[in-house]
Amino acid sequence: MADTPVGMTFRETMAGPFALDTHDPAEGQSRGRSTGVELALHATVVIDNLERFIADPHHLGGLTGTIDFAPFGMGMPASTGVFNLFSPTAEATLKLMVYELGFTHASQAYYLAGKKEVRDDPGFDLWTDTTTLFTTLHTGPDAQGPVVGAGMLTLGVTDLVRLVSTFRATGAPTTAEALAAVYTFGRFFLGELWESYVRHMVQPG
Repeated sequence: MADTPVGMTFRETMAGPFALDTHDPAEGQSRGRSTGVELALHATVVIDNLERFIADPHHLGGLTGTIDFAPFGMGMPASTGVFNLFSPTAEATLKLMVYELGFTHASQAYYLAGKKEVRDDPGFDLWTDTTTLFTTLHTGPDAQGPVVGAGMLTLGVTDLVRLVSTFRATGAPTTAEALAAVYTFGRFFLGELWESYVRHMVQPG
């Protein structure tokens, strides 16, 4: 019997101003701020095989969760979704972190498609890149449907610390291997931010 691969799971919450009847995340953010309307994405990411996930250029994982959006409802379940970490693009210095979830409201299928643009440029802002999700809301079962809303979701410092605290290795036969998997994934997922977090956590009080 083959050994069970070591996987990883974590939870992430992002929220921000959002508006219907716009295609542009920046416009949705501005209109959402003026009306006080936000959308929150509560995501659970599942990676079945961490070694394969890191080796795959598209770094594909599974995503489920719930969505809070007052015009539609709160705690709307999303049982299908896609997570891509640092997926390459045609632009050499640009990679994408993709978060997509399908859900239903009033018997209508919707698809929330978000992406973080991570740029490997001199002077780039890693924090902004890895914590800002440009998001569009589509009708239908995927991102090919018409766009009916947009906005920008963010992850604050407190949210980031909470996210890191939810990292859990699955299938690891020992505690040491589980901790090693969490460390490996953390460095891969957050890069310099992970190094800063670890240094902060190990500094003497």
